[in-house]
Amino acid sequence: MGLFRRNASKESSEALPSDSADVRSEAVADVDDGTDEAQTAERGPFDASQVTAMGPRVDLGAIWLPVLPGLELRMEIDKKTQKVTGVSAQLSGSGLQVQAFAAPRTAGIWDEVRAEIASSVTGQGGTVDDVPGPFGRELIARIPATGSDGQAAVRPARFIGVDGPRWFLRGVLTGRAAIDPEAAKPLESVFANVVVVRDGNPRPPRDLLTLTLPQGARPNDGAPGPEGAAPQAPSFDPLKRGPEITEIR
Repeated sequence: MGLFRRNASKESSEALPSDSADVRSEAVADVDDGTDEAQTAERGPFDASQVTAMGPRVDLGAIWLPVLPGLELRMEIDKKTQKVTGVSAQLSGSGLQVQAFAAPRTAGIWDEVRAEIASSVTGQGGTVDDVPGPFGRELIARIPATGSDGQAAVRPARFIGVDGPRWFLRGVLTGRAAIDPEAAKPLESVFANVVVVRDGNPRPPRDLLTLTLPQGARPNDGAPGPEGAAPQAPSFDPLKRGPEITEIR
């Protein structure tokens, strides 16, 4: 597995609300090969209690993320706290941002979060459709943005979410995967085979579960981001606690 490096390029700093680190997966196994859940009809994401082996996944602490040939991972790091806040997987012009959060023991939060995301997008002048998808209800959003030429543009994004036992996993598909079902399939497979490792500590709902860099990876300040990187997930955080959905800076 390649080394992580802190991304200091201008382009990436504009696209991401935090520092980032990149790694290209050297794995050659298919995401479903060798995993015990691949032989069952049940679809993930999975709780750690449902699997018996990590399989072809990278250990990121609260998330075990499946790997695919050519998949590039970018860890998002908060500038102030230096904590890992999310992971983005990029493949062939598409991106998938994944974050795991604490949730109540007796109720899921995706319905509530989905409504907040829709309100945030429309409040920015965008549009959103709440539609059925492979993981249940999801949002197809068109978010106002500024193109590379400085002109007004629209950035598509698909918000997907799954409520698990005391956790909630959110994914944001960007780039080609946001508008092309065929392009989305590999990253949908990645999301479907994520394993969430929820610790036993009491946590308030929407508390971000702790992510870590893979063992042996290290940041490398000043290195530019990868060429042809997929568009990044929207910078606002719809899981920010409080009455308002605020932008991370």
